[in-house]
Amino acid sequence: VQPFRDELNTVLVYQETYHQEDYKKHHPKGKKSNFQYRLDTPDRLGRAGIHKMGLGVLIGLEDWRTDCFYTALHLDYLEKTYWQTKYSLSFPRLRPAEGRLPPKVEMSDRELVQLICAYRLLNEEVELSLSTRESPAFRDQAIRLGITSISAGSKTNPGGYAVAPESLEQFEISDERGPAEIAAMLRRQGYEPVWKDWDAALA
Repeated sequence: VQPFRDELNTVLVYQETYHQEDYKKHHPKGKKSNFQYRLDTPDRLGRAGIHKMGLGVLIGLEDWRTDCFYTALHLDYLEKTYWQTKYSLSFPRLRPAEGRLPPKVEMSDRELVQLICAYRLLNEEVELSLSTRESPAFRDQAIRLGITSISAGSKTNPGGYAVAPESLEQFEISDERGPAEIAAMLRRQGYEPVWKDWDAALA
């Protein structure tokens, strides 16, 4: 494994599901089809000295409590093994998308709040990220539960920031507010928006 220098700071690599047989159903071919290789990716990143990595599952592919339990176990192992690396957790719920099957398991807003609280109680240091898959109203309230990272102005179609806006989306966005609107919402709640926290000058 080649060590990373200044060229790469953060890698987000979501397992999607820890259920090996169901994983094959969603990724029958291509680069993502090798379940074990995908599972071992954070280890390779840790050995390479990556500064920060993100973990998570796509909630709805399998029972969310089981998948999120294994996510927590994975995080615990990685933190003990690669203790100099920072970590973040994301918990996106499966949304309607082009060519996708409906969720196998539905997760309610109440259950998502339960999960966010459980992760925060489990680990005070891990970053918790909330995506634009969630509604504006939900995201505005969930900030208070210990969310540390929130996206804005996202594009979900492959190559979305460089291709035509009418190209196929990977999933529907629920919160379409731009960065300025999200920043204003955070300030109204008494938080300071931080746009960049990974520069060496900030260490």
